[in-house]
Amino acid sequence: MFLMLPIVLVCLFIPLIIIYQLKKHPRYSFERIVEKKMRGQIMLFGDSITEQSFRQGGWGAALANAYCRQADVVLRGYAGYNTKWALFLLNRIFPLDSSKPRIATTIFFGANDAALSGRTNERFHVPIEDYKQNLRKIVLHLKECSPTMLIVLITPPPFYEERRHEYLKSLLGENAPKLSERTNEVTGQYARACIETAKEMGVMSVDLWSKMQETDDWQNKFLIDGLHLTTEGNAIVYQEVIKSHL
Repeated sequence: MFLMLPIVLVCLFIPLIIIYQLKKHPRYSFERIVEKKMRGQIMLFGDSITEQSFRQGGWGAALANAYCRQADVVLRGYAGYNTKWALFLLNRIFPLDSSKPRIATTIFFGANDAALSGRTNERFHVPIEDYKQNLRKIVLHLKECSPTMLIVLITPPPFYEERRHEYLKSLLGENAPKLSERTNEVTGQYARACIETAKEMGVMSVDLWSKMQETDDWQNKFLIDGLHLTTEGNAIVYQEVIKSHL
């Protein structure tokens, strides 16, 4: 029994010595080992359509499932936000000194930017040239964070005025606004501006506004309240994002 004691002690102390040496040696430090094994992240950055994407049947949840063994899908959706307000979040969400490997980011703004000036949601309105410039700033910041990051700009979906009015009336009754806060025509202008900016900046894009309108009765199939997405609408976003080589 006493003869075995030195062997037991050696077995106990060798792992401690190895751990101590690993912590001392910069090349093989625990921090570096963990860093090498860190999973990449796919960031979803946008407004309420992104915020809702992790709900059952949402496009974000579908991405998380598709990439569950390869990357962490991180939700950063903010209801009511436009590109102007999104700029204030950039350094917090995408710090330049971050060690987290960001594989890809979707940028999904425009539905609020396209709110009409002079209507009930005027506070969300961003002039179209400012919208394009804000997208440029976001893309440039992300490229500075990681030159290899895949960036995908997603246009706002089409807008259905009649359904939106019905939805607001069900919530507000007679206090519902008589004039629509958005129109599909103006939303389309922002969608085209998004596509143009993506081409200019050399990044991928998803023309959701056009894609959805290729389907008959898109107003009811894809939009739950004239603006936000049904399960089928979420499926379209997921399919188109996957096609963008994410």
